[in-house]
Amino acid sequence: MGRKVRTVEQKVAAIARRQHGAVTREQLLDAGVSGKEIERRLEKGALLRVHRGVYRVGHRAPSIEARYMAAVLACGDGALLCGRAAAHLWGLIKGSAPPPEVFAPTERRVKGVKTRRRRKEQRGTKCRGIPITTVPSTLVDVSSMLSLPDLARACHEAGVKFGTTPRQVETELEKRPNAPGGRKLRKVLRGEQRVTLSALERTFLTLLEGASLPLPETNKPAGTKRVDCRWPAHRLTVELDSYRYHRSRHAWEQDRRREREARARGDDFCRYTHDDVFESPDRVLAELAVLLRVAGR
Repeated sequence: MGRKVRTVEQKVAAIARRQHGAVTREQLLDAGVSGKEIERRLEKGALLRVHRGVYRVGHRAPSIEARYMAAVLACGDGALLCGRAAAHLWGLIKGSAPPPEVFAPTERRVKGVKTRRRRKEQRGTKCRGIPITTVPSTLVDVSSMLSLPDLARACHEAGVKFGTTPRQVETELEKRPNAPGGRKLRKVLRGEQRVTLSALERTFLTLLEGASLPLPETNKPAGTKRVDCRWPAHRLTVELDSYRYHRSRHAWEQDRRREREARARGDDFCRYTHDDVFESPDRVLAELAVLLRVAGR
């Protein structure tokens, strides 16, 4: 039996599925849709114009992926999502989705899209099917746009989610010695900026500073898990538990494993809740002052 021939509609649908519903004029023509038919579909609403030569198929409300994909397609072959938009798609920063930013292979002006000229040596990859800058490259791009704490959290997320190492980011920085946020990013990579992932952690560190107690390493690996706070020289590990993030059975099991590993490596282990830190800070500080002095002596 011969190969089944796909219809024009099937070809268009296949392209749209791969690209979050976005298609280009060239892709439609290659699929067998004539120029007149494109205009007819636009009039009927079967195609919705997003950018010049880029359309959305159907009537569904566009997702953020569709918006970003359309922006990349509008900037031509070799274009890459970059900047804060790339950091958002990778999950390195929180909050509402930023407007699309794209590195384009040639000078482009696309309404609603911040475009920059792509460097020849710049490598790209894909995230959810969208051409995008690599995670290390994205961190360098946003290093000048984020505050120091937010940049530290972005680097932390890159390590947790994608195994991105400081060396990989340093390598990207070496290619771009004049990157505007380079000095700030190196400060994070060298561990000079503590990573705090919640208001509970930030408040806890503020309490320690106010009491002139030594500050711990935060959110760094110890054993097989990352721990919230650790004083290696004092052999003390502290976990900060909020109900929001520790109420599942999986989270409960992971917390027990962290405690076992802490005791196995010879650490004292303490667990403080949201109420401990916010409602009984004096008691928390008194306990820690004793533990840190005893361990230091």
